[in-house]
Amino acid sequence: MPSEFDHTTLDRRATVRTLVLATLAACTFGTLSISDAGAAGASNPKVRLSTSAGDIVLELYPDKAPKTVENFLQYVRDKHYDGTVFHRVIDNFMVQGGGYDAKYREKPTRAPVAHEGQAALERGGPRNVVGTVAMARTNDPHSATAQFFINVKDNAFLDPTPIPPGDPVPRFEYGGRVYENVPRANLLAAGQLFGYTVFGKVIAGMDVVNKIKTTPTGAGGPFPTDVPKTPVTILKATLEN
Repeated sequence: MPSEFDHTTLDRRATVRTLVLATLAACTFGTLSISDAGAAGASNPKVRLSTSAGDIVLELYPDKAPKTVENFLQYVRDKHYDGTVFHRVIDNFMVQGGGYDAKYREKPTRAPVAHEGQAALERGGPRNVVGTVAMARTNDPHSATAQFFINVKDNAFLDPTPIPPGDPVPRFEYGGRVYENVPRANLLAAGQLFGYTVFGKVIAGMDVVNKIKTTPTGAGGPFPTDVPKTPVTILKATLEN
């Protein structure tokens, strides 16, 4: 999964799915239908990432994930992203950056932002599909700070799972299985249901993202794999409106 600090928690889909299903097998959970409609509007804030590979413009959705968007915008205002690199690039998955400078030194951050992934989906926010932007984090759902990733594939396994009403929850569907009469507290504590908070989307420069995703990678700094051999740097991040 997209990890705030290292490569180990974002390894491959099969590992994630196996872990999730194994953890939930002991629970009892129904059918859930969430709108995939993304937000759009002239009033949504837009951020331009001027990178060494070209410009990328992000539209952010404060009506879906207000704390996450404000957290990201504050890092933009503080010029935190200026000079950072995309330190993790996996074609057919995602490109991740915002945490390390050109020498792979981790930049200091503010306190983590509360996870809003489930709430954002309930408000009609987008899922982890091609071109959407989400926060990276550790295994702790509430650990996201500055790092973010852009999906270059539809990554449904990264989507949060909103919890239906009720206590116990009468029916809950997860991983192709249906669970019944689950204590709500069990679901609220299930870290694997949180997924990754999507808070924006690329509205210009997806060609740049696609260029980044195919750049040759290898070892770099403290990371054994997935680091662009030719650094891709965010030269400047600026608020457009």
